[in-house]
Amino acid sequence: MSKSFSALGINGPLQQALTDLQISVPTDIQEKTIPVVLSQKEDLVVLAKTGTGKTAAFGLPLLQLIEEDNTNIQTLILAPTRELGQQIYNNLVSFATTSPTISIASLLGGIPIKPQIERLKTTTHIVIATPGRLVDLINRESINLSDLKYFVLDEADEMVSALKQDVDAIIKHIPKSRRTLLFTATMPGTIKQLAQNYMSKNVVHIEADMDTVGHQGIDHQYLVVEPIEKLEVLLHFLNTKEGERGIIFCKTKAAVNKLAKKLAINKFSSGAIHGSLAQTIRDRIMGQFREGHIDILVATDLAARGIDVKEISYVVNYHLPDTYDTYVHRSGRTARAGAKGLSLSIIQKEEVEEMPEFENELGITFNEYVKADSKSIEENNGLLWARKIFKAKPNRTVSEEFKTKIKTIFHHLTKEELVDKILANYLAETCSANSKAEASKKNKKSNH
Repeated sequence: MSKSFSALGINGPLQQALTDLQISVPTDIQEKTIPVVLSQKEDLVVLAKTGTGKTAAFGLPLLQLIEEDNTNIQTLILAPTRELGQQIYNNLVSFATTSPTISIASLLGGIPIKPQIERLKTTTHIVIATPGRLVDLINRESINLSDLKYFVLDEADEMVSALKQDVDAIIKHIPKSRRTLLFTATMPGTIKQLAQNYMSKNVVHIEADMDTVGHQGIDHQYLVVEPIEKLEVLLHFLNTKEGERGIIFCKTKAAVNKLAKKLAINKFSSGAIHGSLAQTIRDRIMGQFREGHIDILVATDLAARGIDVKEISYVVNYHLPDTYDTYVHRSGRTARAGAKGLSLSIIQKEEVEEMPEFENELGITFNEYVKADSKSIEENNGLLWARKIFKAKPNRTVSEEFKTKIKTIFHHLTKEELVDKILANYLAETCSANSKAEASKKNKKSNH
């Protein structure tokens, strides 16, 4: 039986804020973490997968521990990306609605720094920051962290790989007497090294119940394709998921851009995010995705951190990730808040032997997704062609005289007859194109 937030030690004002947010039952990681943060003094390492309620696990007790009469920064929360930082900031602000004297600031990259410098001239109790922007503010001597009591590293496994230099620089500028809370979805050697270097010897370790969270509700499947058919197979899959929201992961920014263009050409409701896009564009696309204006997000791994959308029904690994940790973060974007979800990896024959390794390392089971047959693929291509015609904008430069001549040709046809003839023409052209492609293949083989 789950405890109440009251039993965990959360005070009345915060309980009221949670009630207003319709949050009544703590998650496993909140039950384990909140009392330790409130009643103990040791550093903390928390191993918890995405979607387990980590933000409230550290956010609620740290809000309660703020000394409101002390106008200095007492808590620093580091996040690897602006998207995750913004999510944490929004959550903490919503938790603190009944504690109006607590002041929270977000210092995130990708937006102008001057308003942030001005903000820091006023009372600030809690700061949520991305490492790069915080280092910039430290170098400008625009932030005072000398009274810092709590230091939180969220999704630390991402920061110790891509942002280690900035994290090291920040740790040198904060008091050694602070208490460090480290949250991570995986425990690579770099995290263990970080804990050894920068945390006290008596570290409390907490782990979420991995039987009830993490991979629960996720159906892990893989689909074996030839390189030449990969895009067609993906498009067929996406057509079966019309109206549902999903994320497609690619390894590189170039691959994200290329695939996003293919989806746009085929009139899928989609957008793309990666690290090289301007922050305003990333924010706009993320907003469209969160609000349901677009159904599909094509993303690199780091850009997708901080996507907390409950209704993501599937994740596609268009490229198999390089590490098991990355697979955990990708698949964890679906099946959030008790929902079900699909994590589909589209792989080539030589990658099949890697699947048992993922299973053993992560304690999951992969099932093979049944690939659509050639007839279904061909029919799907026809549907995509029809959708392009339906969504095509009329050409306003065509003269009325020419348009009238075209109309005259089709004048006596019914709608059904016109569709039949257009479809017959499409199939004939497709058949001809396929025949030419086959002939070209044969010629190349015979020349070799």
